Amino acid sequence: MKAFATGLGALALLATGSAVPVAPVAAQATSTSDYRNTISNNMRNCAPGKGPAVRLTVSGVKSSTGKVRVQVYRGTKSDWLEKGRWLNRIEVPARRGSMTFCMPVPASGPYAIAVRHDANGNGDTDIRQDGGAMSNNPSINLFNLGKPGVDKTRFDVGSGVTSMSIVMKYFG
Repeated sequence: MKAFATGLGALALLATGSAVPVAPVAAQATSTSDYRNTISNNMRNCAPGKGPAVRLTVSGVKSSTGKVRVQVYRGTKSDWLEKGRWLNRIEVPARRGSMTFCMPVPASGPYAIAVRHDANGNGDTDIRQDGGAMSNNPSINLFNLGKPGVDKTRFDVGSGVTSMSIVMKYFG
């Protein structure tokens, strides 16, 4: 399977984004055991009084074929879109239109999210079919290889549930 970030790099995303002030990274995951957790999309983790977590609405999913993968990263330059440096991953069958996810995070602090729609479910990046999205809907183009700096995608999560909406982008 090709790297998740490479798939996003092939997409020309046209949204605008802005940097968000963030809290210190000290409270975040620091050991390798905190990375690469595949979890279910359990919406109970985003119920009132729960957290820290992100309730993410992804709109603009082009089709009900393939899979949608959501990955959360620490909001640091050293982790953002680096292979194997995602904290939690949710992967579910795609549903055309809008999909909602609950992504728990280890502690309050800065994070960034990347979403991929593998439309034919083959695990490879197919530029004409697959889609991608990132927290804060940053502007993406081929000049930055689909990897906007973490300052464009980072957002702060408190002790409760943070709500966010992002829009899928497709090249083809």
